[in-house]
This record gives sequence, C-alpha cells and structure tokens, in this order.
Amino acid sequence: MKTINQHRAEIDRIDNEILKLLDERMLHVKDIGKLKQISATSIYRPEREKEIIDRLKSQNLTVLQTPAIEAIYSEIFAISRNLELPEKVAFLGPEGSYSHQAAQRKFGALVSYLPLNLIEAVFSTLKNKETKYGVVPIENNTEGAVGVTLDCLGQYENVKIVAEMYMDIHHSFATFAENIKEVKRIYSHPQGYNQCRKFLESHLLLDLEFIPAKSTATAAQLASQEKSAAAICSQIAAKLFNIPVLFNKIEDNLANKTRFLILSDFKNDPTTNDKTSIFAKTENRPGALVELLQSFQSNRINLTKIESRPLKGESFESVFYLDFEGHIDDENVQKTLNENKDKHEIIWLGSYNKAL
Repeated sequence: MKTINQHRAEIDRIDNEILKLLDERMLHVKDIGKLKQISATSIYRPEREKEIIDRLKSQNLTVLQTPAIEAIYSEIFAISRNLELPEKVAFLGPEGSYSHQAAQRKFGALVSYLPLNLIEAVFSTLKNKETKYGVVPIENNTEGAVGVTLDCLGQYENVKIVAEMYMDIHHSFATFAENIKEVKRIYSHPQGYNQCRKFLESHLLLDLEFIPAKSTATAAQLASQEKSAAAICSQIAAKLFNIPVLFNKIEDNLANKTRFLILSDFKNDPTTNDKTSIFAKTENRPGALVELLQSFQSNRINLTKIESRPLKGESFESVFYLDFEGHIDDENVQKTLNENKDKHEIIWLGSYNKAL
C-alpha cells in the first residue's frame, strides 16, 4: 500500500499534467475566439457546452459523477469564454442575490458583472448593447411565475432566451444575535419570508416585526447593521455581509427551485434536446385558444408550460406564454406556427437547450 506522501507525489504529477493540458486547451480556445470575431459568431454556445458535458458523462469514470463533471467544466467553460472575448453580464441585483449566484454559476468568477435593481433594467441594457448577457428569474416552483420577466420578454423583441438553468433555493436565518430570543425584527424579500413560514411558526417568530426588502441580499445588508435583527437570505448574502448563520435550509419546501433565463441577442443551433418559448395572442373568439393548443397536439409537440398574462393598456385582453419541446427550425414546429400565423399573433422568444 502506498504512503500518504507517495499518493501526494502522484497527485502533484497529475496536477502538472492537467495544467499543461488545460493550457493547451486554452490555446485552441483563443484561436476559436479570433475566428468567431471574424465571423461575428457569439462566444457563448450553450448547445456546444451541453454536447461536451454529455460526451464526458458517457465515459466510464470511477469516481467523478455528473454533478462533479458539470461543476468542473462550468468553470473551464467560463474561463474559456473570457479568453475568447471578455463579456459583461447583467443580473437582477444586488450582489449576493440568487440571480447573482445563478450568474456566477453559469459564467464563472472572471466575468465582469453588472448588478441592476430592476428586471426591466437587465432587458434595457441588453437592448442597448451595454451588456452581452443577462440573467433573470422567470419562475419558482413555490411562488410561481415572475410576471415582470414575462412582460419584458414580450416588450423587448431583440432580447432572446439563449439558455435556462434551474437552481436549488435554500434560505438561511442570519443574525448577529447570539440567541434567537434576542431577535426583534426580520428583514427579507416577501417571497423569501413566505417560503419560510413553517420555520418562523415553529420558532415563534411570526409575531416579530417583518420589514420587507427589495431582495434577500438587501435584507442581509440591513440586518448586518443591527445586532437584534435577522435576515432570511442566501448563504452567499450572509457571507458577503459577514453575518453568522444561525439556521440553514429553513424553507418550507426543501425542493424549492427557481428557473433562471440566460438572455442575449443570438439564435442557438438546433440540438436533440431543445425547448422553445413563444408569446401567442389569440383571436378574440370562442375556441381560439383551444384551436391553437390542438395544433400543437396534432403535430406531436409537447407543451410544457402555458401562462396567461394581461396586456397592458388593453381592456382585459390577455397574451399566452408557452414553452414547448423542440427548436424553432424543427419541421413540425414550423408547420404548427405557419398554421397559426394568420389566426394569431405569435412572437418567438428563443430556442435553447432544455435544462431539465
């Protein structure tokens, strides 16, 4: 049996080889970046990254499982993109928010980030070419759809969905108070607060003063200024403002997830695992929505989501947000949209690799 020092020597040798191979990989990345700039091709290609991950997962590895492979290569992809062409990413801020966490998970630590206070501001910076990418939440499996994101998707025609990601949302109870009985008030975003009501009730905290904040990160910042205050926030926010975490994973639904959209201005190539999003405004007559949905069924397209949104400025008129499996260029998708283009107003929002 090898000694610890012998194992460490082997690890050092392997690390040296890994670093040399990564350096060689990055040389190819830089050359690809130059070719992409000449052809005006987008640096971020989600379908290519998915292709690499799928190929690596299929290898017969002894220890590394899918989550570890994805975590390692997410960082490699992020460094590669930054080498090809440094980009700026806007997200719904402030720093320490769950959107910030999602953005960092997707784009890594080396990218330049722009925190913004409003979801619409993220769309606006993309429209004005101030940033290349944007990260915004679109739905939570506890609280439902984010209406502002849905509305902006319909208003900003040149901003497209290029990827999606799902992230586990875990709330922490952070405070400088040494004992929970010393807490006098709680800061949080209303959604975060409502997602933790069972914890609050079981610890007799529902009667404490609740002060709504714009985000859970803002809540952490406010709580950091008062010893008798607490914040319901993410671990990243608590760490950012150096607040001790008294309890972790306090949310009612331990399977709490938020779906985030990656936004940009390009169109993905088709793959075998795509999802497409559209807005559809149906004719104002009986059976119009049913006809639209039946056309998806007849062309064997699986609808995964339908959400009604009111049209601003119109008297009780609605538009429907739809997600379905397939790419905008797929034959059956094109057939379905062509069948409906004279009957309904349809806006394509993006086709992208399906995350789940």
